[in-house]
Amino acid sequence: MKVTFLPLTVDAARRIGARPLLDQAVRTDRAAAECWTALLAGCGNAARRDLGPQLRRLSEATSMQVGSRWWFAEGAGHRKRVAGAQENLEEAIADGDGQEFALAFVGYDHAMASAVVCANSVQARKVGEHRA
Repeated sequence: MKVTFLPLTVDAARRIGARPLLDQAVRTDRAAAECWTALLAGCGNAARRDLGPQLRRLSEATSMQVGSRWWFAEGAGHRKRVAGAQENLEEAIADGDGQEFALAFVGYDHAMASAVVCANSVQARKVGEHRA
């Protein structure tokens, strides 16, 4: 399976065996590809409107995967990065700016994958073990 817009997120979900997150990331990647096509064609079709809800579903799937306790405590910085990157993407979609869209997606993918990887590394630590 080849993903274009969320390669880091898909890889992170695959590596930790997070099937629901992986499935949502793949659906979001497909929606992003459709939106990208619409942006390049200058269309105002449903693909542009459908990506925002897909992004929100991916954020929710990430929250479920990492656990709300981590997401709202130790992972709050990651959650804020994801929210900011999502906002940048939604602005790029609204503006119809393909270049802004591509750059924003790189940031979004990195923010999502970082959250998944960091949360997983925290959960892998033994109880009482501290960071170096």
